Amino acid sequence: MPKRILIGTIVSDKTDKTVVVKVERKVKHPLYGKIIRRSKKYHAHDEDNAFHTGEVVRIEETAPYSKLKTWKVIERVQAGKAAALEAEV
Repeated sequence: MPKRILIGTIVSDKTDKTVVVKVERKVKHPLYGKIIRRSKKYHAHDEDNAFHTGEVVRIEETAPYSKLKTWKVIERVQAGKAAALEAEV
């Protein structure tokens, strides 16, 4: 079975070697048919503490690192706003 890969935004990087990634998806309401946003947060492993809040990253499902961490960050898709401001200066 292939590993699942998701794209989401980092909402927290406070813990060591861990980031919290918020993944949003759009679903159709079962009764009313309106498209609504649903989100879920995943704890992902970040070995070098290289990723920070606000960045859009790709995460991959792995064997468990801990009780909550079963994902790891593969790559940065888009830099965060704070990183973009630092690059301009």
